Amino acid sequence: MNRLELTGLTTRPAQVWGGIRLVPLVRERPVEGLRLHEELYTDHGNGTVDIGPRTHYASVIPHGFVADWSGEGEQSAAYGTQLGAAPGAAGSPAGGRRAPRTARLQRHRHHRMAKRRPGDRLRFLPLHLALEGYLSLHFGGPAIAWEEWSRQALRDGLSPRAEDAYMGWSVRGLGAALRVFEIHPGQCGVMVYAADALAAAFVVPHPDDYRLLHPSLVEDLYGELIHQYALYGAPVPEFTARIPDGPQPRTLAGLRAAARAQEREWAEAHDTLFAGELLDGSYAFDRVYRMGPFTLWRFLPPFRPGGAGQHIGETITDHKGQVAYLKTFRLSEAQIRRGHLLHRLADADWRLAGAAKALGTTEEEVVRRIRAAGFESLLRARA
Repeated sequence: MNRLELTGLTTRPAQVWGGIRLVPLVRERPVEGLRLHEELYTDHGNGTVDIGPRTHYASVIPHGFVADWSGEGEQSAAYGTQLGAAPGAAGSPAGGRRAPRTARLQRHRHHRMAKRRPGDRLRFLPLHLALEGYLSLHFGGPAIAWEEWSRQALRDGLSPRAEDAYMGWSVRGLGAALRVFEIHPGQCGVMVYAADALAAAFVVPHPDDYRLLHPSLVEDLYGELIHQYALYGAPVPEFTARIPDGPQPRTLAGLRAAARAQEREWAEAHDTLFAGELLDGSYAFDRVYRMGPFTLWRFLPPFRPGGAGQHIGETITDHKGQVAYLKTFRLSEAQIRRGHLLHRLADADWRLAGAAKALGTTEEEVVRRIRAAGFESLLRARA
């Protein structure tokens, strides 16, 4: 599997609030055998996650998801209260092999990104799976003691790494849009746009799950680009159905058929023009957990700078590859460039000469890019 295919999901006409566009995704039939519930945390979601021996990170974690494939259909208990703090930027650092102590920052401590619960249930941290996959890119750093790299690079690699993200509360118009927009019958997902840039895709297996989790979108993390687009972007045009020139419908049934034809045309245009960057790209998938007939994955894009928007994310698929759950995060161009640079360095065994050849540039330019990417601590000090 190297592509995302939203089979079984149909696009409905968008709803617009200022610069925010929400595109509903509707299933004709729910995905059988899987339900998704929310687990809420206290202390405004501040917490730490242990992901290995002496390895942890601190971040904003307002909620977890519980995947239930037991077939019982019972909701997991919710703990704590809904996040209701003022909006602001939220860091999402990843700890390394020698991570600093963070006990004083601790609010709610989690053991692992995904943890089995009693029965056929799995608790995982939405978006943190995807972000940890991005932050751990070639995390070990140089494997060979080339003279270009510092002692810190050889000892600690890229520890720690950090990226900034904004909570949905601070994305202008998103909270209002989620509050006032209609939820369609059979709706199991949504595409979120800011100034018509795809910010996130969210899909769940059952309409009842979506109704429960729809408000959680305002607690998710969004990239700096999306925050800026929502803040400074102009209002986007709404979908309007127009009867084309030619013979006009003379009955209510004819008018209804013409409106539905317009909806189908809009859906096709959306899937091609708006969502193409997500659905047409190729991804590297990493299996996180197998849950009976379902599998939890996280995925990374090819990190090609200068092109269309690229997304990281996580998904649950059934044995046929059908997407039951999906959540994505749009990377900024700077984040794409950092991923691209790390791939080229790793492919060249962290030898600057080899990376420069692969990038079609000079060693001096590679050094400049490393510093510009925030990885200057990897480089050995030069006289």
